[in-house]
Amino acid sequence: MATKQVITDVIVKQGILPLYFNADETVSVEVLRAIYRAGIKAVEYTNRGDAALKNFKKLVEVRNAEMAGLMLGVGTIKNLRHAEDYVAASADFLVSPGYVAEVADYANKKDLFYAPGCMTPTEIIAAENNGIGFIKLFPGNMLGPEFLSSIKDIFPKLLFMPTGGVDTTKENIEGWYKAGVCAVGMGSKLISKKLMEAKDYATIETETKKVLDLIASIKK
Repeated sequence: MATKQVITDVIVKQGILPLYFNADETVSVEVLRAIYRAGIKAVEYTNRGDAALKNFKKLVEVRNAEMAGLMLGVGTIKNLRHAEDYVAASADFLVSPGYVAEVADYANKKDLFYAPGCMTPTEIIAAENNGIGFIKLFPGNMLGPEFLSSIKDIFPKLLFMPTGGVDTTKENIEGWYKAGVCAVGMGSKLISKKLMEAKDYATIETETKKVLDLIASIKK
């Protein structure tokens, strides 16, 4: 299992954490292949439907056979049971829409990367006091880069990643980076339901590559 530091380094270097869910196992696998071809080395599969855990196990199987170096995490972890189920299924890291103290405790014991979703300084302080070093600002579009700019100085040791409504445009991503993020979480704006329904994996691949190139140029 990858350590907290290893996952942090991969996400920060990549500058983006793509996330998606599809109830169809084959679509889930093909999306994973597409974004891996584009250069993705860490991805979050969201725990959002009855098929999520079964699909995730299939993704792990395909990753192990075909995708060296890919870190597979799981999002929408809302309780300890979710965390335990997915770690048993070989999840490399955990992400939540909110801060879940029991999941933080569990992750700390295992040196497992856990990024809780936080929306207020109170939540961020609670997470930091429980050993969390990486915060998912959620929902990103509601908070905006100005929010991070306002609070960043209070949390000099924390890494921040907005998720929710982050757009693929240069101005949106650049705005977040100027505010001080280490990466951006990107779901439906990148891997849209429309593209998944159309099984347009080529476009998912090219769009992901474009965003990776854009982030690399912004970080320079």
